[in-house]
Amino acid sequence: MRIHPFQGLVPTPAQAPEVACVPYDVVNTVEAKALAMGKPHSLLQVDRAEIDLPAGTDPYSDAVYAKARDNFQALQRAGVLVREPEPCLYVYQQEMGTHRQRGLVAGCHVDDYDAGLIKKHEKTRKDKEDDRTKLIDTLGADTGPVFLTYRDSAAVTALVNAKTQEKPQHDFTAPDGIRHTVWRIAGGPEWVQAFGGVPVTYIADGHHRAASAARVARLRRERNAKHTGHEEYNWFLCVMFPASELKILPYNRMVPDLHGLSADDFLARVKATFGLEENASPSPSAVGRVSMYLGGKWYGLRCPVDPKADPVGKLDVSVLQDKLLAPLLGIDDPRTNKRIDFVGGIRGTGELVKRVDADGGVAFSLYPVTLGQLMDIADAGQIMPPKSTWFEPKLRSGLFIHTF
Repeated sequence: MRIHPFQGLVPTPAQAPEVACVPYDVVNTVEAKALAMGKPHSLLQVDRAEIDLPAGTDPYSDAVYAKARDNFQALQRAGVLVREPEPCLYVYQQEMGTHRQRGLVAGCHVDDYDAGLIKKHEKTRKDKEDDRTKLIDTLGADTGPVFLTYRDSAAVTALVNAKTQEKPQHDFTAPDGIRHTVWRIAGGPEWVQAFGGVPVTYIADGHHRAASAARVARLRRERNAKHTGHEEYNWFLCVMFPASELKILPYNRMVPDLHGLSADDFLARVKATFGLEENASPSPSAVGRVSMYLGGKWYGLRCPVDPKADPVGKLDVSVLQDKLLAPLLGIDDPRTNKRIDFVGGIRGTGELVKRVDADGGVAFSLYPVTLGQLMDIADAGQIMPPKSTWFEPKLRSGLFIHTF
């Protein structure tokens, strides 16, 4: 894999805790506005610039992208975002409770993305791609990194271990309790060489950002009559974590009704396919197990898997969809059906209980997809079902910005 040190923008150490923000796509406009309240230097003022415009403004309107550009330039004029004196790489460490993950921040090449060396496992939506493409092109910058993973490399890990013994550039704990630490690497030719031994990477989170960065590169190439291939727009901002350090949480499901079935009929039909264990744990203990909450009680289900199924067909989310959600509850397409809701595992099973007890229906708690499963699916060129993985902690935007 090719990686690239870049001479980007970074917040001053004093401003980093305020500038750093959650990814644009994990909050809606109301939530983004609440998080940015009293924080005029939050990068949400750039990534979700509609929060600075009148209520009801279309977040995809030209006014939003113009406001994002104005706010981005204002942060630079105010000295909140400053230009690095030389091209750099970074080590970015996150700590959530006892969990720690350490990633290498670098530019990755759009040609490696187009060639499949940066592997995908999700489909993207055109409207979301269009949005990020226009924002990246308007700013001339990647403000939020793409979250990549790779099979562990002893050479890269040795460099990370040594670097994290030094004094960091940034070290702060965000309001949600997650600690963020950044070490700056000037130049880093030994890092480029070490990562050159990593054959492929996998997108864990940020499919739309990666696709949009590649689109922007193509647009810039078309507009540049003197394009040489060495331009900075050929690279995009990534953080690459070894697979052994990542934590995947489940992405749980809720349906607000039983599609016309009585509770007894529904349970009988579920039992015929999945078996039924009463008073089960809210969190399943292994792949192939699903916990179901209905009528104030947890039930344990076992997923019947066809050994001849492909990697996608063997996923618990696929078995649940094909053998229960579609035939029993009428969820024909989970990407578009309005009767299914997805609840990130960070919210815990208590959120499922609270919502079913309040609104009725049924909830399903799943065992997390493993990184091995994700990589197998990406290696096979297949696409995972929607809302299959929830990576936590989320990367913060604004700690390093790649410009071109």
